[in-house]
Amino acid sequence: MPPRSRRNLGRGGEDHVAMYLAERGWVIVERNWRCRYGELDIIALDGATLVVVEVKTRSSLTFGHPAEAVDGRKLARIRRLTGLWLAQAEHPAYDAVRIDVAAVIASSDGLAVSMVTVGHR
Repeated sequence: MPPRSRRNLGRGGEDHVAMYLAERGWVIVERNWRCRYGELDIIALDGATLVVVEVKTRSSLTFGHPAEAVDGRKLARIRRLTGLWLAQAEHPAYDAVRIDVAAVIASSDGLAVSMVTVGHR
C-alpha cells in the first residue's frame, strides 16, 4: 500500500475511533499531540480516568491483529510520551491514567473497532 494510502487509512481509523469514543460518552481532550519524541493519537476522559488511546488500523489481518503492533517497546514509548504530555499540557482532573489500544480493521463492510487495555501509567 502506498504511503499516502496508509496515512489516509490511519487518519480514517483515528477519526472513526474518536467518534466511537464520543458516542460512548468519553470526552476527547486532545488528538494527535506531538513533541520531538513522538505522538499520542487520542487523549480522552472515560469518566474520571484519563485514557491515552493508541490507534492501530489495518485493512486485513494478514499481518496480525492491529493491537499486536503495540509491543513492550511501543508501550514504554507511549508511557514516556504520556508523562511528557502530563507535564506540559493543561489537562482536566483525573483519578487514574490508562493506556488503551483501539484496534481498527477496515473492510468492505466498514470499520470495526475493538478496545484493548494494555497498561497503566
